[in-house]
Amino acid sequence: MTAPSPSRVDPARVHALIVGVEAYDAGPAWDLPGPARDAVRFHHLLRTAGVPEHQLRLHLAPLPPHVPELPYAAADHATLRRVLVRELALAQGDILWVWWGGHGVLDRSGRLRLFCADATTADKLGIDLDSALERYAGDAVPGLARQMWVVDACETFEEDLAFREQLPPDALPVGGRNLVHHQTLLRAAGRGRAAANDPVRGTGLFSDVLLGLLADRAAVLPAPPDPEELFPAVRARIGALREAGRTLQYPEIRLQSPERTETLPPSAPPSAARPASPLLRAVDALMAYPLMADPAERQAVVAALDPSHTATLPRHTKARTDATHLLNHLAKRPAEALWSLYDAVVSVDDDPGRGAELEAALGEFGEWFRRPRDRR
Repeated sequence: MTAPSPSRVDPARVHALIVGVEAYDAGPAWDLPGPARDAVRFHHLLRTAGVPEHQLRLHLAPLPPHVPELPYAAADHATLRRVLVRELALAQGDILWVWWGGHGVLDRSGRLRLFCADATTADKLGIDLDSALERYAGDAVPGLARQMWVVDACETFEEDLAFREQLPPDALPVGGRNLVHHQTLLRAAGRGRAAANDPVRGTGLFSDVLLGLLADRAAVLPAPPDPEELFPAVRARIGALREAGRTLQYPEIRLQSPERTETLPPSAPPSAARPASPLLRAVDALMAYPLMADPAERQAVVAALDPSHTATLPRHTKARTDATHLLNHLAKRPAEALWSLYDAVVSVDDDPGRGAELEAALGEFGEWFRRPRDRR
């Protein structure tokens, strides 16, 4: 059975606001090497995917000597507010990407404030992210129905920073609510936590992880990847950085659409974790391969299997659901069926680390599936 072809996205119908703030009017104490360079990397991904240059609104405040050669606009409060309220909101298109890297703080009302380049210690100018999301989820934005917002900024509590003055309200205007937009929000830090930055390499840890994962899924761009397939990979890689002592952050993802509003939890702390089931381990091991995110490559793997094992295989457009169907289906066939899946995957991607985990996971899953147990 052939997998359904994904609907093609017209790059001319894609818009992006890309912000990277490294230098602030507050002075060198606020310097943050990395966000502007991460923003340029993201700009390159969308440009390579065919999005027209004039639809990629790049706003930077870079630190020398890493000043990009490509044209960019200012990242001050008035400029970014004007773009969000007057310009981008009226763009004709279907997909919106918002990428923001820089300093942030969780105010006393629980709203994430993203500081602009002209912020000072006495006048902490910033964008209220929550009001921006609310504006772009209503009738103030007639188009851009599918949105992916990525924010790499600290969410440290305002009161923990001992500001002399409380942050004043500064919400964007919001229109009427409707049931049109699909919003995905990826936040790097998690409530009350700092977002780690690598000043030597000049990148945010979260941004670097996500940019790598997006590059692996370049075939899907400029459409946003399936967030429920992408987020577990983000969570796993940041989890490895936590275990290595490089960060304390817990990324979060919020999905909002006419059908659902849900915040997927970050990975549980070790004390609350339970061992993964053999099926979950096998699915995770399979989804660790970037090829699984591409419907064409996924179908190539299935096509390499014995047709007698896949003739009645149920398929799904969502990669993780498709992988789950595939594993459960092959486990009901002779034992060699699962190992033919292993051979098909590693013949396309021979990464030794992924291969070792897939081999162990399939062995555990096959043994578990064949074990007599109550199947009521």
